[in-house]
Amino acid sequence: MSTTGAGPDALGAKFIERCRYYLGEEYPAKIRAVLEVIPDEALWWRPNIWSNSVGNLVLHLCGNVRQWVVSGVGGVTDVRRRDEEFAAREGYSAQELRGILDATIREVEATLAALPVDELMKQRLIQGRDTLVMSALFHVVEHFSTHTGQIVWLGKMWSGAGSIRFYDDANNAAPLFLGPGRSDIQ
Repeated sequence: MSTTGAGPDALGAKFIERCRYYLGEEYPAKIRAVLEVIPDEALWWRPNIWSNSVGNLVLHLCGNVRQWVVSGVGGVTDVRRRDEEFAAREGYSAQELRGILDATIREVEATLAALPVDELMKQRLIQGRDTLVMSALFHVVEHFSTHTGQIVWLGKMWSGAGSIRFYDDANNAAPLFLGPGRSDIQ
């Protein structure tokens, strides 16, 4: 129990709200920013055969978050083809990848919006792993964060200095991608 009087239900609700924020707003906004500026020739570029392109990473994130949240937590049939996420070497434009990302995020948002707090401690079998819903959500947020960072790094490498910015450091202002009056931590 918290010393502020918030009980487990309030904590669980806050946890779900923060997962919705990171998966539905912050990380997708950063990926969209990259997809807006990355040159076409860079979208499917890989630094070596063991690495992934921006295109692969977007497809992978969509497959992963759909498998873990929409299917694993929400109970929708799992249709993921993980190997195809990494095998692609071309095919989708940045605009098409954004459409896939946006459609997936809408599914994730609907699943999390309908998730009761008391489900957080329930068991699920996801990707062959027996896990709690709360653990699955924590894993997905962390996984999405890691690959978002890779996408941003590749986007900054290809698009040039200053083309992708998320914070107004000069004015010590809120993150640029969140809009006026928004804060990423509440």
